[in-house]
Amino acid sequence: MKVIKKADQETVEGPADWFTGKATITGMFSREEPSRVTGAIVTFEPGARTAWHSHPLGQTLIVTDGIGWTQVEGEEKVEFQEGDIMLCPKDKKHWHGATPDSSMTHIAIQEALDGKNVEWMEHVTDEEYLGDAD
Repeated sequence: MKVIKKADQETVEGPADWFTGKATITGMFSREEPSRVTGAIVTFEPGARTAWHSHPLGQTLIVTDGIGWTQVEGEEKVEFQEGDIMLCPKDKKHWHGATPDSSMTHIAIQEALDGKNVEWMEHVTDEEYLGDAD
């Protein structure tokens, strides 16, 4: 058994190429092969969100704090909150982040395919982000 102690987990700023607004990534991990599982804890300040992206094998998000929004391209924006679990579909362009008035933290777990677990795309515009919400 390997335990990664909270005090030993590095926190880094979410790269500007992948995020709009302030986001931090903590406890990034990957399992040893043959496993393909990777993950991290991501915290979004109010208004922060990912760029559009996709995952070759999908992604599981476990929301541990706050309120957020997510959207798959071509579908309606959906609101989620602490305690919710999101199953992001494989190979579908989407984004997720905090609402303008609330921060949001989730645990992100995904699998890599041929060594790649995400494909980053263009930033979500303010118009896309602020568009109709449920």
